[in-house]
Amino acid sequence: MADAVKKAPAKTTAPTLPKEVFAVEVANHDLIKRTYEAYLANGRENFAVVKTRGLVRGGGKKPWQQKGTGRARFGSSRNPIWRGGGIVFGPTGNENYTKTVPVAQKRRALRQALTLANQSKKIIVAKFAVKDGKTKETIKFLETQKAVRRVLLVVESKDELTIRATANVPNLKVVQATYLNVYDVMNADSIIIDPKSLDLIKDWLTRPVKGGSDA
Repeated sequence: MADAVKKAPAKTTAPTLPKEVFAVEVANHDLIKRTYEAYLANGRENFAVVKTRGLVRGGGKKPWQQKGTGRARFGSSRNPIWRGGGIVFGPTGNENYTKTVPVAQKRRALRQALTLANQSKKIIVAKFAVKDGKTKETIKFLETQKAVRRVLLVVESKDELTIRATANVPNLKVVQATYLNVYDVMNADSIIIDPKSLDLIKDWLTRPVKGGSDA
């Protein structure tokens, strides 16, 4: 008697995270800190501008005569020590707050940040696909993956459907694989990486930098 044998469905295993990126040595957090601060500094807008005594309106007439009053000598009511006077050493709008971090060190810091995220069990590898570009598709996907609070979604490319489906989802940031940065990784509570992005991330972060040192 030949009974049909039911075959168990094949189990799908999640792609293994490359150790060259997600399991590197993190001796200290100094490099991550410097790269994090550089990201903030390079995005800083310089809007603060004050008026010096030469720019403040008024003060053309000497407040009182030079001698004979018993008071201190003053040539203008717009002196910085007077109320309504000019500001000394204030921002002029020409300050440069940018900080430079070599490319090799940026990539090393990002590998360290991803390693820390992996050690904290923040990384989820799951395929993200939307058929109609609906927000509800994204919300359902996040609920399925049990992603909490601030979520960073790493995709192979940000096409029109992906942008439309994720634009209005709160606490979600979508980034293309080759645009990952330390700031987003460190601030995320859950990091969802599309499997197609893993090879891109590995190739990008382990590629030798011309004229740079990874030490």
